[in-house]
Amino acid sequence: MLGTMPQTSTTHPHILLVEDDREISALVARYLRANECRVSLAGDGVAMDRILADARVDLVVLDLMLPGEDGLSLCRRLRAASRIPILMLTAKAEEIDRIIGLEIGADDYLGKPFNPRELLARIRAILRRGSGTEAEAEEGVRRLHFLGWTLDVSLRQLLSPEAARIAITGAEFDLLHALCLRPGRVLSRDQLLDLTQGRAAGPFERSIDVLISRIRQKIEQDPRNPEIIRTIRSGGYLFTPEVSRA
Repeated sequence: MLGTMPQTSTTHPHILLVEDDREISALVARYLRANECRVSLAGDGVAMDRILADARVDLVVLDLMLPGEDGLSLCRRLRAASRIPILMLTAKAEEIDRIIGLEIGADDYLGKPFNPRELLARIRAILRRGSGTEAEAEEGVRRLHFLGWTLDVSLRQLLSPEAARIAITGAEFDLLHALCLRPGRVLSRDQLLDLTQGRAAGPFERSIDVLISRIRQKIEQDPRNPEIIRTIRSGGYLFTPEVSRA
């Protein structure tokens, strides 16, 4: 019998589970509801769109293999339209499928078969990262500035030197935030996983490389020859600019 987990600061989040396997949907929905979540179920993209149009959803759990429009296409479409957190489920063993999911904007992934307890832990970790309750924010750090760029911790926004708001996913924001708080330090992939995902982090450290690549596309003048976030061979990543806080 599945046990429950302690409550977090995120109370009764609304989770949309997009999964065509009715047995898996029923099991996951029952477990999440037992742990203070509201759950809506969709078996395909059409049902997903209908629920999103009618209700506020805090996070989408999206299966990769779906009838009709597949999970990767739905993820790409969701990310183009909103910043809603997305956790992808995949039964495929190939690493490339997980990489593609992260590249197109998913915040996290979980391979099948999975333990519902781990799914809940990952959901809560994503929601905590998006809640704006990080310790640094609570200590009064509202904005971080580097090379004309601004990372707004309170609003979880990235502003260009021209003050334009740059589209950024929750996972990208968390990683850039972690780097900005530690300028001039070489951080390994394991350290960055721990800083951004904590105990919910899996062994898939390649996800950090994917996120770094996505961030570079947004802030580097030449992403192929990055100067802001440098790769340190056998070390990890180094955030080079000076950072001021406000």
